[in-house]
Amino acid sequence: MSRQILVIEDNTDISNLLTMHLRDLGCDVRHTGNGREGLELAIQGEYELIILDLMLPGLDGIEICKQLRGKNIYTPILMLTARSSELDRVLGLEVGADDYLTKPFSIRELIARVKAMFRRMENFHREQESESQLIQYKDMRIDLADRVVEVRGRYIDLTAKEFDLLVQFAAQPGRVYTRAQLLDSVWGYGHDGYEHTVNSHINRLRSKIEQDPTHPEFILTVWGVGYKFNRDLQAVA
Repeated sequence: MSRQILVIEDNTDISNLLTMHLRDLGCDVRHTGNGREGLELAIQGEYELIILDLMLPGLDGIEICKQLRGKNIYTPILMLTARSSELDRVLGLEVGADDYLTKPFSIRELIARVKAMFRRMENFHREQESESQLIQYKDMRIDLADRVVEVRGRYIDLTAKEFDLLVQFAAQPGRVYTRAQLLDSVWGYGHDGYEHTVNSHINRLRSKIEQDPTHPEFILTVWGVGYKFNRDLQAVA
């Protein structure tokens, strides 16, 4: 069965190019150039990926992303933006986008990102089928089936990528991951220069799960190497 992709992009040349190359991958592509129509399509349809432009008529990409995540729709989102500032990129990730590309971008890189996101989804589903559906450490409870995290009796609102990152750490406590390894394992690609994506996600994840993010209890920094989940926490059977 072919993969269903929704492209929300108002630039006709870009949308036609995306549609052509995605169909070459065997994907079924639905396209709209209007933000409000895109939101409705994303809510009503079942897509495996949404490619979402930041600047759109009707409703911008940030608001679309916020509303989808607010409705607990966790379809992976690849955000496209003509803006190059880190603030814009971080804002897109903060509201729930899984990845981003800054225009102008090469079709080769976009296709690589799309393939990587598909691989990551496939790996995650396989892991869910083969592993326990619950991970518990001290005050943290991670429900893999429902993608729910509870810390100290309080439910934590995580983006899809923050959840995947936390599971990557918690599934192998004590293992040290470099930023490049996390890019490959969680994002599905290992391009140089994107390590700041890992840093920003970990900082936001810590701000949500740690009592004091400056002195983390769960996700520890291994200086000069990377990060690890604290294996000294007592696992709950």
